[in-house]
Amino acid sequence: MSTPPPPSGPDVTYPAWDPGREIELDPGSPEPLYFQVSRQLHAAIEDGRLPAGARLGNEVDLAARLRLSRPTVRQAIQTLVNQGLLVRRRGVGTQVVRTKVARPLRLSSLFDDLAGLGGEPESKVLVNRVEDADADVAGLLEAPDLTRVRRLERVRSAGGEPLALMNNYLPDGVIDPTDDELRERGLYQLLRSAGVRLHAAEQNIGARLATEEDAELLGEQPGAALLTMQRTTYDDTGRVVEYGWHVYRASRYTFNLSLTNGPQ
Repeated sequence: MSTPPPPSGPDVTYPAWDPGREIELDPGSPEPLYFQVSRQLHAAIEDGRLPAGARLGNEVDLAARLRLSRPTVRQAIQTLVNQGLLVRRRGVGTQVVRTKVARPLRLSSLFDDLAGLGGEPESKVLVNRVEDADADVAGLLEAPDLTRVRRLERVRSAGGEPLALMNNYLPDGVIDPTDDELRERGLYQLLRSAGVRLHAAEQNIGARLATEEDAELLGEQPGAALLTMQRTTYDDTGRVVEYGWHVYRASRYTFNLSLTNGPQ
């Protein structure tokens, strides 16, 4: 059931995307009204009808447009604020601040995925050097006799906003990238360009809270939720060509998994 349009007149103005006209509510549904509102707002943000910077106004205006109580609207908005999609600004109201990057699980780099989604990936190189490999690092690269390793650390951003802190070890000599190459291209692009035939990877995904260092690099608050990923990548000979450990802003990033039915 569509909500009736809000009052109109010469003193009433609406944003380009008016929730009072776009959102459909069903009071008879078992789905709570606040969730119906947040779900439809979320969909509008994800598909671009509500781009970053779009204003929804304040809670009083939204409640009037949707013919809902202010606490119901507040709960709907807070759900999306908690997800990092909306922000409340004094004197402005509720505003879209960002959309999440949804990354499929496949043998690709974040740089590749952002570029494939039409984004403009950017990198800040923090570390790019060759250093001694201790026993732990040699173990991660499954090369007990390894003595030297290339260490990389970068902050990956899109649209000027940091998304992830990327750390990698590579056996020395696999590639020798300059800082400019690391800023302009993804790690897997550089490996493939060097003739490395990537074959498979083992990956673990987890979560933790942001440290003060994480928060400073990623533009988050200390204690904010972060996704973590550890990945070991093999070439077609079975050699480990890189080990990565990365952290991603949970407010801006998700992993998509495809599941299939196993043997019965």
